[in-house]
Amino acid sequence: MSHFLWVEDFGSSPKVTASNVLGSVLDDSLFDEDKRALKQNMKTQGVFIELTLQDGLEFITPDLDKKVDYIILDIDLPAFDDEINEELLQLLETFENYQKQEDETDNEQALQTACSELEKIAGFYLYTKLVVELGFPKQHIFFCSNHANQTKSILKAFKTAKIALPKIYEKADPFVQDWTKGRYQNPYSRLRRGIIEACHFLKSLPEDHYRFKRFINETEKQPGLDDVHDYLDVLANFLPLREPEHAAVFYKLLTRTLAHEWEAAEPQRLNGKNELYAFSWIMKMTRNWSAHSKIFERLEATDVAYLFMANMRTLFELDDEVLPYERHLLSLFDSPLDEPEMSEICGNSFRNRKIPLIEHYASTLKKTGNTWQAINFHDALNNLQKNKDNGIESEFFTKGLYQAFWFLTSNGGVYLPPDEEQIKTFSVLKYQFKYFDYKKSNFIFELARHIYSRSFQQDEQP
Repeated sequence: MSHFLWVEDFGSSPKVTASNVLGSVLDDSLFDEDKRALKQNMKTQGVFIELTLQDGLEFITPDLDKKVDYIILDIDLPAFDDEINEELLQLLETFENYQKQEDETDNEQALQTACSELEKIAGFYLYTKLVVELGFPKQHIFFCSNHANQTKSILKAFKTAKIALPKIYEKADPFVQDWTKGRYQNPYSRLRRGIIEACHFLKSLPEDHYRFKRFINETEKQPGLDDVHDYLDVLANFLPLREPEHAAVFYKLLTRTLAHEWEAAEPQRLNGKNELYAFSWIMKMTRNWSAHSKIFERLEATDVAYLFMANMRTLFELDDEVLPYERHLLSLFDSPLDEPEMSEICGNSFRNRKIPLIEHYASTLKKTGNTWQAINFHDALNNLQKNKDNGIESEFFTKGLYQAFWFLTSNGGVYLPPDEEQIKTFSVLKYQFKYFDYKKSNFIFELARHIYSRSFQQDEQP
């Protein structure tokens, strides 16, 4: 999901207000009449609520685009809650003619008067700081207020300055939920958010969790922890906040940057076939294809998420549990298998499995023109990629990177007879694979059930 900053005072019913704005994306059980409880519940869902103008100003820092993707603003907001800070005092002095009085009672009255005037248009001060001072894209800011008709002076000021006033919606307007849902589920923003959160988490790991050196030839330069952090910083800052018109171009460049480190890597240094072996070959192929072909011209957010997770699982020693940023990225995948269906497909032995590897292996091998010699699935893909005149669409190779996960975690091989007619019927294929336990870790199981449809459904059959 995307992350939001929501500056709202919840003057009437917090639960109803939250439901009006976020009811299309969050469960009603998360909405609470207590503002503080609501704020805490929303934070767990990536919605950061601030209740006053001062709190909103403090949240809006130069690195705001690393914290949130979209902003929802109320107009009428309390100035502050407890102690007033210097920034708010300057606003009061500059725009509301507040001057500190020597007499304490007079000063309290002057401060209250200035704050009362400021509160009526507080949301516009936040908007100005966001757009003018920080360059935050105005397309990512949404005004949601029941006080729009009380801001005639602001409307006049915007008109005089010849600045288009953003449209303001009442909280009960059905469009509010439509806007929130569209942004909350936006694939580009969710991918970007997942990558940022991932890089922040991975930078916090101790050096002994970094294991990429195991893949690199001893003659190559060994990257240190500073190099790793620089690499993560580049990835975290790669995608701009505002979605580019041609996002696929950025996905291609990000994938090339992500896989660049694999130029000096040798996956064959790993013995045995497991998820680490699979991920390393997937990333090695990704690096070679991105450097020497145009395969990745049409990548989607899900494809980048898949490669990103595979890459980080290989570079870093991570737990078997699904990490928060991984759960975020997995949410990009449509139609994941439910857990019982995944368990049935994978089975507890090869004989009971329903993973359609035989069909897809034969189809891929046929494209190479090789119907007599069995080779590894990833070798067949590489041979096809090297043939520049194969006429195969790039989507076939992208799908192949998903299928490679299943083949490379299946310990064994396929042996084909020389008779092409027999191959077409699959009647004599000897498929000798040992059992790979996809339940060996929660992450592997979750990844497998989320990418299954993208690996096999709607794929060309031989």
